[in-house]
Amino acid sequence: MADGVSAAEKAAELDWGAAEKILADAAHGADDAELFVEDSRSESFLWDDGRLKSASYDATQGFGLRVVSGERAGYGHASVFDTDAIARAADAAASVKRGGEGVLDAAPPRTNRKLYADLDPLEAPAFTDKTALLAEIDAYARAKDPRVVQVAASLAGSRRGVTILRPDGARYEDARPLVRVNVSITVERDGRRESGSAGAGGREAYDVFIRPERWKALADEALRIALVNLDAVPAPTGEMDVVLGPGWPGVLLHEAVGHGLEGDFNRKGTSAFAGKIGERVASPGVTVIDEGTFENRRGSLTIDDEGTPTGRTVLIENGVLKGYLQDRMNARLMGVAPTGNGRRESYAHRPMPRMTNTFMAAGAHEPAEILASLKRGVYAVNFGGGQVDITSGKFVFQCTEAYLVENGAIVSPIKGATLIGDGPSALTRVTMVGNDLKLDEGVGTCGKGGQSVPVGVGQPSLYITGLTIGGA
Repeated sequence: MADGVSAAEKAAELDWGAAEKILADAAHGADDAELFVEDSRSESFLWDDGRLKSASYDATQGFGLRVVSGERAGYGHASVFDTDAIARAADAAASVKRGGEGVLDAAPPRTNRKLYADLDPLEAPAFTDKTALLAEIDAYARAKDPRVVQVAASLAGSRRGVTILRPDGARYEDARPLVRVNVSITVERDGRRESGSAGAGGREAYDVFIRPERWKALADEALRIALVNLDAVPAPTGEMDVVLGPGWPGVLLHEAVGHGLEGDFNRKGTSAFAGKIGERVASPGVTVIDEGTFENRRGSLTIDDEGTPTGRTVLIENGVLKGYLQDRMNARLMGVAPTGNGRRESYAHRPMPRMTNTFMAAGAHEPAEILASLKRGVYAVNFGGGQVDITSGKFVFQCTEAYLVENGAIVSPIKGATLIGDGPSALTRVTMVGNDLKLDEGVGTCGKGGQSVPVGVGQPSLYITGLTIGGA
């Protein structure tokens, strides 16, 4: 936790004593309550088509006050810090009590753990140095191959300071840096254009990701994918076996399975995994974990947005469902402990159960062994956009890099392949799990209920039988 005065307190000189009294009065007879105060600054730069196309800076301050009574939650928020605004928000939020006689949940435990430095990525490098870097990335990519016709490079950084005040006066603070670098390259040959992209990021300073060897590796990877796609042939269609590569393909696990393991969906009975704790829901060898405590990772948090320390939550162990991701409200209603997964996009949003870094644990098989076992099917290495029905887990994912495989050997890259299936069934069709677990490079953003938060994904190589392959 951050030491001293919070960023929000420095910026707004909030009267914490008055805020505590207002919150305590609003929380009387409720089951839970908190005041969430935020002070955030962010920037982004986009270089496209040989010029700086956009540059933006945003500063956001505000608070959100929540009162929880039973299954109801009242919420009020504002972008100003004064006792009148907090009092009005408290009156609105407290209306959910309706004469309730709840007993306040115990405050979250404290932690001295720090998963990232209290730094401000926006302080360095200077504006002109950032734009010069983007121009250098553009020039490097164009010089690598005469087929390059377009380059887009972007930088994004932010620092989010949060303070969570409990009705008993306890305060929890966190300062969260976040940066991201992306490169997208388009190549052309004989009138055909294809693209590739690569990115990296995390809760660190820019200098970790903009060292020449790092950004050049991203540009090289984006170019490699674009050139692979330039040689791609139309994807086959129909039901066939699929091998998923390690790392970013874990986004399929995140979307098609992870959301179904969030506490709110299971409490309401709308998830395919509802009521199945202790039952086999996946093939033996499949273990799925949400881990919020990796240092400097994009999805990691020292404390969640309710003040609960994040942790390591085993969701599925050796194919058996062990638990769900919980915020404070759902944990209380389900009679379990919070898992540190209460997250919100900003002070203007209520917290809800959300993933942090979600991945499948490594297995025993060598990646080469897994691919050699594929008689005829698709080897999917990278994914782009997708659509998922969270309730059923049904998904459609577009492959941005994939290959046709016959008798264990790659025949050719394919274009326009989509993977179609549903997460719960796919888990039962995993026959081989690789020993090459890899987390993504730090580019994931998750949407739920109109809110977006940074996340991490990962997995080892996987062999899945009987997925449907759709073509362009």
